[in-house]
Amino acid sequence: DIDVFELNKLIKKWVILFQGEGYDFKDCKITTNPAGDWSISGFSADSGLTGRKIVVDAYGPRVPVGGGAFSGKDPTKVDRSAAYMARKIALDYLTKEKGSEVFVKLAYVIGRKDPVMKSVWVDGEEKEIVNYNLTPSSIITSLNLKKPMYEDLAINGHFGREGLPWDTDCLD
Repeated sequence: DIDVFELNKLIKKWVILFQGEGYDFKDCKITTNPAGDWSISGFSADSGLTGRKIVVDAYGPRVPVGGGAFSGKDPTKVDRSAAYMARKIALDYLTKEKGSEVFVKLAYVIGRKDPVMKSVWVDGEEKEIVNYNLTPSSIITSLNLKKPMYEDLAINGHFGREGLPWDTDCLD
């Protein structure tokens, strides 16, 4: 029950508390509840699953995970769809840059269709992600995520198998 402008003032006070009195907010963008008040809970609000399979879904502890589970969520949730697209981008850059290790970082905010952060690291060097539409609807279309496949993915794994649109043409 707090006004969004009052909440932004409190956030700025908190930032100043940790960053110091001279913190410059000119390049800082505060995003507060872009989808509106958070009064609906459960699956309808994208907060349903606990994500106990997060590390298993992301093929082990070698790969950093952001905290969103894929299993049990439909592809409109970026926890699932953006993870698959991140895999595709990683494999594309691995091939294109002839690298040995690639990390892709995508971050989304509820209520915004474009990621608020996107980067790819090839062998420790950050590069710009280009030529990908990273909106959830575009990811769903480009990876054909409305096709029934999720039971198989939950059982047999989400990555590193032939026939998956985010792994196609990239596996030896």
